[in-house]
Amino acid sequence: MEISQLLSAINKKEIVVPEFQREYVWRLEQAKELMTSLFKDYPTGSILVWPTNKPPKIKNNAVDIKDIGTVRVLLDGQQRLTTLYLLIKGQIPPYYREDDITNDPRHLYFNLETGDFNYYQKQKMEGNSFWKRVVDCFNDDFDIFSLENDIKEKGGDFSELGRKINNNIGKLKSILREDYHIQQVPDGVEIDEAIDIFDRVNSKGTKLTDAELVLTHIAGKWPEVREKMKESIREYRKTGFDFSLDFLTRCMTIIITKSALFEKMNDEIYKNTREEDYKEKWKNLTKIFNYLLPILKENGYINGSGDLSTNNVLVPIVAYISQNSFSFPNTPIRNYFLYWMFLASVWGRYSSRTDQSLDRDVYLAINSQNPIDDLLKEIEDQRGRLEVKQADLEGRGSAHPLYKMLGILARYNKAIDWKNGGSLNETLGEEYAIHSHHIFPQGLLYKNGYTSDNHLDKKIVNEIANRAFITRDANLDISDKKPLDYLREIKKKYPEALKQQFIPEFENLWDIGKFRDFLAERRILIAQSINDFLDNLKAEGEKIEIDRVDYEKIIERGEDNYIEFKSSLRWDMNRNTTNSDLKKEIAKAMSAFMNTEGGRLFIGVNDEGEILGLDNDYKTLGTRQNKDGFLQKMDQVVENYLGREFFEYISIKIIKIDDKDVCLVELTNSGKPVYLKLKDKEEFYIRGSASSRPLSLSEANEYIKNHSWE
Repeated sequence: MEISQLLSAINKKEIVVPEFQREYVWRLEQAKELMTSLFKDYPTGSILVWPTNKPPKIKNNAVDIKDIGTVRVLLDGQQRLTTLYLLIKGQIPPYYREDDITNDPRHLYFNLETGDFNYYQKQKMEGNSFWKRVVDCFNDDFDIFSLENDIKEKGGDFSELGRKINNNIGKLKSILREDYHIQQVPDGVEIDEAIDIFDRVNSKGTKLTDAELVLTHIAGKWPEVREKMKESIREYRKTGFDFSLDFLTRCMTIIITKSALFEKMNDEIYKNTREEDYKEKWKNLTKIFNYLLPILKENGYINGSGDLSTNNVLVPIVAYISQNSFSFPNTPIRNYFLYWMFLASVWGRYSSRTDQSLDRDVYLAINSQNPIDDLLKEIEDQRGRLEVKQADLEGRGSAHPLYKMLGILARYNKAIDWKNGGSLNETLGEEYAIHSHHIFPQGLLYKNGYTSDNHLDKKIVNEIANRAFITRDANLDISDKKPLDYLREIKKKYPEALKQQFIPEFENLWDIGKFRDFLAERRILIAQSINDFLDNLKAEGEKIEIDRVDYEKIIERGEDNYIEFKSSLRWDMNRNTTNSDLKKEIAKAMSAFMNTEGGRLFIGVNDEGEILGLDNDYKTLGTRQNKDGFLQKMDQVVENYLGREFFEYISIKIIKIDDKDVCLVELTNSGKPVYLKLKDKEEFYIRGSASSRPLSLSEANEYIKNHSWE
């Protein structure tokens, strides 16, 4: 099929792109190379389509799948056809929106004389009529005589050069007649098989990343997942956090598999996970971010992703919160995690071996008895120390994570602008945009012994220790003024302003001849301030040793309205055999806690508080006689007796007490009624008198009414 026919089919929505496909990801150079190859008549591959009358969800809802018959779903060739549509039609294909095109190639130009392609360069192309936008070459009526004067100015023969230009234009437009071979998958293929084919052919062209493959499979079951993620990305971006689809897919993988490795999302998971399951996991993930991001802003003085070396430093925190009732248990733990996060950012914890480091840290966050201590040890083993030293700042510029820490410390110190005295946090308007100000101005230094051509000089001039944060207008006012002059004025007008940004107040250091001494002194102040800031968070975190939950002491206190013990999940201690009815008792206790004020349920502990462990239960679990099999059985209890919608209020984990496995179930108030679902009826329980109390229908209705439940 000719390219013009393919583009027409896209325009008519006869060829569509499925939602499970990734977005347009080609680099500008790839788009340029495609046009060059087509112009030179080089082979550029084939197109793979899936004719089906039961199509999956289509990107951007380009067509209503209920109202169409057979449609051709594009499985391979989407990047090429999107590029051609953009460059030939000059428009966004109907299956995309403007913000889906991150690398827009429509500023690609064609040289009429040489046949070269290049992206717009003002110095090279402005006023040069021989460079014409590719889109215009296809859509404008071209008249060679309009170039007659330009050709004569070049001193060329009009007929000869005109013929060459006409040939180049004709050759370019002949791309529309280029025939693309179309391959079709066999008739009767269902979506799972179509996705499998999509995976296999993806080894050609721009290979999908592991994250993209995972998201493709999720979209096969839950078609709207990409759009849901992109909606959240747009919302998070408004708050300063710039998350990618890959990052959110990584976090989804952790919620599903408790691992940071995409490979853990295997065929078995894809086969057994339903759309409702994915929706539930996504709901849990958004709940985590809605809880975490305000903490980062309010308690971490972080304005957004730009203050972190990488968003990956949030991944282990997401993992921890996902296993701890979607919140930090207390303020010390929260601050201790912030302490770890800053160190992970400063020391580039994920700058190498990213997947392995992330997976190790996720494992520790979820499984360690002392997760933060163990996470810190990983940084220390990698770096050798945690403390920031003044030497770490030498020669470091604004791209280094320590520069980001300096900005955080300025906000922590409530730094003010040097012109208007206003807060530097959350400024509005272009004139109040925060600038990175050179305390000793660059121009001044380059006039006094330093040169921009010298690499070492340039590093010193632009060093972190020569940077401060002020508004644009303040920066313009200072311009190339001598520090000795303008710093005096600032100190007089705002006595605390210099101290807030760790600027030495010894005036003899403000002289241009003392620049290196100034840097040395400020490095000391910055390093000390960073360490003090982190030590304050650490000191709060060390209270964990006092505040950390001591489960043995809790058990010693016995059962009450917030604590209940169950000897086992399936093993009947009295009959010495398996008893499936015991699962109902577990579910009953869980529903009672969620209908009241929450609490903890210990399984593997008898009524007297004796630690029995779970070994007897493990033996009843068939092929998976371990804690994983037990946790899977607990998930089934929740699903069968209570409902999947209540997973978000329940945290289930295995802990060690007296060297025995005990199941700890932590529950929060659900905010809505939780019924125990039996074969022929439903029952309603609340917590009272250290037990689960059943309520009659009228009592339950009154209880629900008084608790403002819908």
